[in-house]
Amino acid sequence: MHWRRLLSTRRFGHGDAPVPRPARSAFQKDWDRVVFSSAFRRLQDKTQVHSLPENDYVRTRLTHSLEVSSVGRSLGAAVGQVVRERGGDLGDASPSDVGAVVAAAAVAHDIGNPPFGHFGEDTIRHWFRADGARHLTELSPVERADLETFEGNAEGFRLVARLQNWRDDGGLRLTAATLGSMTKYPFGAAPGRTKFGYFAAEADLFRAVAEEIGLVPRNDGWCRHPLAHLVEAADDICYRVVDLEDGFKLGRLGFEETEALLLALLPQTPSRYASVGEASQKIAYLRAKAIGRLIDAAVTAFFDHEAPIMAGAFGGDLLGQTRHAETLNSMERLETQRLFQSRERLELEIGAGEVLTTLLASFVSAVEEWAAAGFRDDALSPRARALVGLMPAAPHTGARYQRLLAVVDFIAGMTDTYAVTTFRRLKGLVKA
Repeated sequence: MHWRRLLSTRRFGHGDAPVPRPARSAFQKDWDRVVFSSAFRRLQDKTQVHSLPENDYVRTRLTHSLEVSSVGRSLGAAVGQVVRERGGDLGDASPSDVGAVVAAAAVAHDIGNPPFGHFGEDTIRHWFRADGARHLTELSPVERADLETFEGNAEGFRLVARLQNWRDDGGLRLTAATLGSMTKYPFGAAPGRTKFGYFAAEADLFRAVAEEIGLVPRNDGWCRHPLAHLVEAADDICYRVVDLEDGFKLGRLGFEETEALLLALLPQTPSRYASVGEASQKIAYLRAKAIGRLIDAAVTAFFDHEAPIMAGAFGGDLLGQTRHAETLNSMERLETQRLFQSRERLELEIGAGEVLTTLLASFVSAVEEWAAAGFRDDALSPRARALVGLMPAAPHTGARYQRLLAVVDFIAGMTDTYAVTTFRRLKGLVKA
């Protein structure tokens, strides 16, 4: 793969290429388009780790995405600088433009996540394998896999490339470089596969992106864009270190154990650390220092594995190649035990599961009733008519796969609060 081609500014869905402005690159526009989208704004009320937290300090998907984008910008700019210094051909792009690509891809990396985080993904998958399985009989094996193994990553690509703004005409019309960099899994769903980056509905669209930027083809898709490894590293840095800080703020992790893990990422205790007074400020200080250290380590790892990365043959993650890997694994084990499996979280997930399964059953039944009635509103039951009316883009098509995707689009796009409110209305628990 070649940097000049990987940094393509082509926008899909845009007939004429806009005149470039030196003060604002195409990749900076990508970041702006994501941040100003309604799908991104909804991340402010979507679970990162803690569902419906009472503590305003705790990060949401929106603040997490902004932090990942900030780290990603530093990673990309650092890599771009080294490539340029060594005589690499970035075309018209500068090292800061490389940072802007990673920042734009990173700010969009979680935009397709449903309500209630990864638990929401699991619930959607399970519903289509169990209660909703009867609706999948007409679908092809790949279409079934799209729903039975629903992926927030694939929903995210669908959102930015099709659903937002210019619906079915390029979506946000991001550059090919950003679309490629945000795709962590550059292949479609398949029976038995647990992760994928795009639905069958967007397979041709991703193919066009991959061919534009020159990704290496594989039997089941393509290799990753080299900058996708930096997006992944930025996400890993943030959710490892920042989740630790959130756990401490919520009182689920003690000061000493949190401090010890953060100090383990540093070569020595910072000289100014002793002058930081309050415990939460100490943890915040160490968190900032740890992130900086991991950024440097990830950049080093990128160039240590540059040849396989640029050949599309690198299969690991960058942070796993650093000397900090075991400390990060220790963080993950602690966070899994004390944060992800806490009693409070499990109790909230029980309710979240009831909310999502009820929404899926209600809206899928209504849309299928609508299709059976020839998409005539006057032939629907009052309840089904109301449910179809709530969907902003109800599917006027005879293809069941597209109808089911439209329902998933609607529910996956809900915030945690809106999902709960809609559930309560369906149950008659609040006034309409």
